[in-house]
Amino acid sequence: MKNNKKVYWTLFSSTFILSAFTFGGGYVIVPLMKKKFVDQLKWIDEDEMLNMIAIAQSSPGAVAVNGAIMVGYKLAGILGAVIAAIGTILPPLIILTFISLFYQEFRDNRYISALLKGMQAGIVAVITDVVISLAGNIVKKKNLLSIAMMLGAFIAVFFFEVNVMIIILLSCLIGALAILYRAKGQGRAS
Repeated sequence: MKNNKKVYWTLFSSTFILSAFTFGGGYVIVPLMKKKFVDQLKWIDEDEMLNMIAIAQSSPGAVAVNGAIMVGYKLAGILGAVIAAIGTILPPLIILTFISLFYQEFRDNRYISALLKGMQAGIVAVITDVVISLAGNIVKKKNLLSIAMMLGAFIAVFFFEVNVMIIILLSCLIGALAILYRAKGQGRAS
């Protein structure tokens, strides 16, 4: 993709707006990033976006910022990554600065408390949508290993309370071994 001012501006404004109007953390921004960069702008294909989000989730730091950096780098290199990161970081910085100035008034205001309670329900709905969408993409591919890993991770987290980092590391290991096994099989076939 060309590195021009229009791409930089679209990247900055998109990440800024997504970050400014997304409440609930990185898992809420993921489907909105997909909708913007895959569905609307068609700058990234869906499989590549899923891979970027997987890397963003397994990297240290906020998923939203990591995802924006991945998208920015893919679209416009290092400068694109910096622009996307700034666009994602600025809204929470501005909002939290404003809230901290008036914390006492916000804390004691029953209308704001009610507003935040209502937002929690909306956030749960958006996260559920992300889970269903990403799981649906895995099932569509009909890759039995991926489906088994997804179900195993779900069971491990919700029934056995296994640490998410252990699941991520095991998933990386299983994925790497599967790729090596396939590459070895293709090497024999040649």
